[in-house]
Amino acid sequence: MKLLYAFPEPLPLRRARGIQAVNSAAALAEGGIDLEFAYVPVGSEDPFAYYGVPKPALLKSTPISRSLPWPLGRIHSNKWFAARLLRKTDLTKTVFYVRHLKLAALLAANPGKPRFIYEAHEVFADTAPAGKALERREEELRVMRSADAIVSNSGATAKRLVELYESPKVLEVIPNGVSRPEALPPKNWACPGDHIIYSGSLFPWKGAADLVAAAASLPGCIIEIIGGESDRVAELQAGVIETGAKVRFTGHLPHAQALEHLYAACIAVLPNRADTDSEFTSPIKLFEYMAAGCAIVVSDLPPMHEVLDKDDALWTRPGDPQSIASAISVLVQDPALARRLGDRVREKSRQFTWQARAERVKALLAKIGEQR
Repeated sequence: MKLLYAFPEPLPLRRARGIQAVNSAAALAEGGIDLEFAYVPVGSEDPFAYYGVPKPALLKSTPISRSLPWPLGRIHSNKWFAARLLRKTDLTKTVFYVRHLKLAALLAANPGKPRFIYEAHEVFADTAPAGKALERREEELRVMRSADAIVSNSGATAKRLVELYESPKVLEVIPNGVSRPEALPPKNWACPGDHIIYSGSLFPWKGAADLVAAAASLPGCIIEIIGGESDRVAELQAGVIETGAKVRFTGHLPHAQALEHLYAACIAVLPNRADTDSEFTSPIKLFEYMAAGCAIVVSDLPPMHEVLDKDDALWTRPGDPQSIASAISVLVQDPALARRLGDRVREKSRQFTWQARAERVKALLAKIGEQR
């Protein structure tokens, strides 16, 4: 049986889900799964090469357009991607793996009854805008009833899906993963306040603005914020207080370059706010912080406790800049503690590699194969 990982968005993509999809597909193929990766191409650039992910021999890349032919190429739809995908696929020999709700709903409604696994990264009935919530809820219900299995990125996501809908045939909680380097460059643990980092998108619920506000209480420190579009970066720059920490904004960086900055950092901050989106998160940057051996300052939210134990990090009140500043100050004033925490989470990151994640998905595939 072939696994077809379908990603109906342009790749490469400036979002963490692009990193997650490419690494997940590669790890599954590396683990012996006959896998086809279907995606929307951007020019001729290979997404695996872009993210620096070696492409296994068992992985076949298939670019599929989601747009109308020229001159109407700006018009696109998941429906056209799905139709082209299904037209080229032998449904009797294929299991689809999808993380996009709309594509999963299209598979669920298809009269050919394709087999598929849906990977849920949030509950759209809760996170969608009010005008779209009912439509998303209907799609989720259809998918929950039709999927051969549901993979949930967190226990919170799984719990909420079961609360809203009937229990699926198979439900597994499998968090995101990380490419863990075998060795790291030396860190300047004597002065951990000289390299404090945040890496990721700058949406309000991510809490980067709270880190910027916390910087006002951290004179002498240096904070680097990686990611974000130019308008959001400018908005956050306007909130920097000159008498506080020095705050550097890099904007978006290629993933490999962002990781180089992260590997050199001593303290990494994950300041999510208590927002609906945060309820269902399994942030890749958390696993990257761990693999980079950084001492972590993290918001005290349930999804973070699914990965980190109480003594693995310093916990802060969500949305509270002063709580963030206090936690960072503890680490700056106690470099030995910062180093111990960094070493602790680096070792723990072995549990969350993409390869370890792929093994759990492979076990799930075997389970649904037996049921079939």
